Amino acid sequence: MRMDSRQIVKRALISEKGSILRERANQFTFEVHTDANKIEIKRAVESIFKVKVENVRTQMMHGKVKRLGRSMGRRPDWKRAVVTLAKDQTIELFDQV
Repeated sequence: MRMDSRQIVKRALISEKGSILRERANQFTFEVHTDANKIEIKRAVESIFKVKVENVRTQMMHGKVKRLGRSMGRRPDWKRAVVTLAKDQTIELFDQV
């Protein structure tokens, strides 16, 4: 199954931890499709943002258990990717925040 770049990279994650990674190590975090591998994520980020990616780390995030009254539910699992860019590379989307 071949996915489009926009299907692989779902959204950029803006958080305090992500801001620290961005400032110190030029790393950016994204929520990605759960079936995407590191090579597909690298190609998708390079094609969407026109940057050079050096490294990709992925992590499966388990959905939290939530309750509404008596009934228990669970949020879906999702995948996070931490993308390291080459020196002198940046993503303008994150600079605006």
